[in-house]
Amino acid sequence: MERLTEIFELLLEEYGPRHWWPAQTAYEMMVGAILTQNTAWTNVEKAISNLGSQLSPQLVDRLSLEELAQMIRPCGYFNQKALHLKHLTRWFQDYGYDIERVVPVDSHLLRDELLMIKGVGPETADSILLYAFDKPFFVVDAYTRRILSRLGYEIPGKYDSLRRQIEAVIARDTYVYGEFHALIVEHAKQRCKKSPDCYGCPLQNRCKKQIS
Repeated sequence: MERLTEIFELLLEEYGPRHWWPAQTAYEMMVGAILTQNTAWTNVEKAISNLGSQLSPQLVDRLSLEELAQMIRPCGYFNQKALHLKHLTRWFQDYGYDIERVVPVDSHLLRDELLMIKGVGPETADSILLYAFDKPFFVVDAYTRRILSRLGYEIPGKYDSLRRQIEAVIARDTYVYGEFHALIVEHAKQRCKKSPDCYGCPLQNRCKKQIS
């Protein structure tokens, strides 16, 4: 995984800071992490808009499961995601809905707690840890695997194996991790698509073009 910092710098020069994750509060970020599973971000924005400017854990707790599902309908799998939001919110309730009580908890213990919540897998947990709680966990998604594979890196099958390999060569910095993940997403959408647009790609000179 050597030279990943160089890849980060090239993407940052190309696309600029992404200022990801777009959310007004840490809780809204957590909600978005659940809603974005298996759907486009534009659909998440519609669902969050339906929840309104007063989106809070108290609101989600107060709504019935059916009411919540209808409000997040645009994001797809809404019945399932409504249940997952309820589970996540009940976990947050144990901390009094207070981010300041969550942040001091040991990072790995916090990750274990999140992974015990139904509907929260490693990618969602690491997104919440990084963007809501400012914990340095690198978020691995399908775009990460696609781009690194095409660049010629050997990609392990397990999520945590790849995450640890990346974290081993990039200093544990929440700004860098947050921007790098967002830049990977941007690059995958603009250039490194399923059918890539390689002309003018900022990574062209480093890419092995292992395209399948």
